[in-house]
Amino acid sequence: QVQLVESGGGLVQAGGSLRLSCAASERTFKTYTMGWFRQAPGRDREFVAAIDVSDGMTNYADSVKGRFTIARDNAKNTLYLQMNTLKAEDTAVYYCAAGIGSEVAGIQSYHLWGQGTQVTISS
Repeated sequence: QVQLVESGGGLVQAGGSLRLSCAASERTFKTYTMGWFRQAPGRDREFVAAIDVSDGMTNYADSVKGRFTIARDNAKNTLYLQMNTLKAEDTAVYYCAAGIGSEVAGIQSYHLWGQGTQVTISS
């Protein structure tokens, strides 16, 4: 059973914006911390942002602070990643993840993953 489904990726010019969405089951959304990761060709998957299930506290990678915003809509069981001022180095496949690990930036903290959505920034 697919529990996380991303959408919203695409091709945009540098400086532009995109909003990614991740639809989750109600149980998943109300139980787990939700996060976004990305993986560029030839590179390891890296943390982008996370939002806590209980208090809504957010965490961001330094590379996206001030440009990206993670948010959750509890009524729609949907996670968002608003990406502004996009750069060529933001090009990657973006993954939605859910988990309960204490280290929100660590891949090991997440056990549910979406299929990924491609984001390509042209310079």
